[in-house]
Amino acid sequence: MNLEHIHKIYFVGIGGIGMSALARYFNANKKLVVGYDKTSTEITDALIDLGIDINFNDSIENIPVAFLKPENTLVVYTPAIPQSHSQLTYFKNNQFIVLKRSQVLGLITDNTFCLAVAGTHGKTTTSSILGHLLYECGVEVTAFLGGVTENYNSNLILKGGEVSVVEADEFDRSFLKLSPDIACITSMDADHLDIYGEASALRDSFIAFTKRIKPKGKLFVKNGLPVEGITYGLEDDSNYSAQNIKIENGTYVFDIKTPKTVLKNIHFNLPGRHNLSNALIALAMAVEYGCPHQQLAKALASFKGVKRRFTYQIKTENLVFIDDYAHHPEEINSVHQAVREMYPNKQVLAIFQPHLFSRTRDFVDEFAQSLSQFDELLLLDIYPARELPIEGVNSAWLLGKVKNKNKGLVSKDLLLKKIRQSNAQVILTIGAGDIGEEVKKIKKELSVAS
Repeated sequence: MNLEHIHKIYFVGIGGIGMSALARYFNANKKLVVGYDKTSTEITDALIDLGIDINFNDSIENIPVAFLKPENTLVVYTPAIPQSHSQLTYFKNNQFIVLKRSQVLGLITDNTFCLAVAGTHGKTTTSSILGHLLYECGVEVTAFLGGVTENYNSNLILKGGEVSVVEADEFDRSFLKLSPDIACITSMDADHLDIYGEASALRDSFIAFTKRIKPKGKLFVKNGLPVEGITYGLEDDSNYSAQNIKIENGTYVFDIKTPKTVLKNIHFNLPGRHNLSNALIALAMAVEYGCPHQQLAKALASFKGVKRRFTYQIKTENLVFIDDYAHHPEEINSVHQAVREMYPNKQVLAIFQPHLFSRTRDFVDEFAQSLSQFDELLLLDIYPARELPIEGVNSAWLLGKVKNKNKGLVSKDLLLKKIRQSNAQVILTIGAGDIGEEVKKIKKELSVAS
């Protein structure tokens, strides 16, 4: 299918982070873009500001007349949309070309030199750093990101069509639609067991992804993963390794050993060893692509981060408020490590909103263990996302397994009151649901209080 011949694109679920990046891309390429989403958000507001028409009521009457005929029209949808959706059903029943987001991404990247970032954690930060490095090194790059980068205030970096950077998403095996030239796998921890059933099926899916790499392509893997490739790691014997790691004024300073040389005195501003690992693999991929070392070092030092990835909302001597998207036990462990490394002697309150009933059920003991590490814990109700409730699976059940005296359940309307009662100097909001909507209120409350 030739995207050049498509002039109109209708997005079903346009407000999703990955979907909105595609919508921005087509809009920038002078296509007529329209879409539907269930609710109005900051993302949909930003798209409307670009001149993209969005409707929020699932009825066929809301589809513009120009999009009711299948000629020159492509329909893109996200798997999060239920099959009963009336607009999607109309398009499927009336000879429209209807593709998943991952299929469209595959079509776009087929005609580019593609760098793909896979792994159950770290995809968004790694691909954002990689997109930024290539952009700063003058590469004609388009990067489709699963988060909003602070440097560009966007989930799309657009500087040309020769090179693409994409997140290779393992959810519903959508990364098997990509054929990258250079790829990496950051982690293969069990996740999405609602889709895969067994952790071994997820592992098999990653191995299938490695076979999608083009014949002369390169694969990077985090040292220790059960896959062959160019290895990377922290303070180890990997092909690419970060050595002599220090923290100076809240910034990582380190050396990078590559297969050919050592890059000295590299600076990186994001806290946490997980972020340092993400920076290392992004830099390694950019080196293999051919970017000059000196430019890369400068570009890495200027990377500001991704919204909702260890994002400082308040950072004063007496009070720190950080918001993070972590929604898997390993990600919570990473956030905990980063907080303890940066604030070793301060009391930490974590406010966590579990994401998905199935994920809570599948990893309840691991969640309990990771959440027990904080000094205080407040648990919100589970955010259902695409799921119906599962009997017996709720936040009270999870809380019962947490080994921590300072713990409690909290509703959103009592959250500010509970935070006020805490003496913690570091406050964290964690989760991938709508907890992000509470951040502004908490920030306002804490700013007034301090």
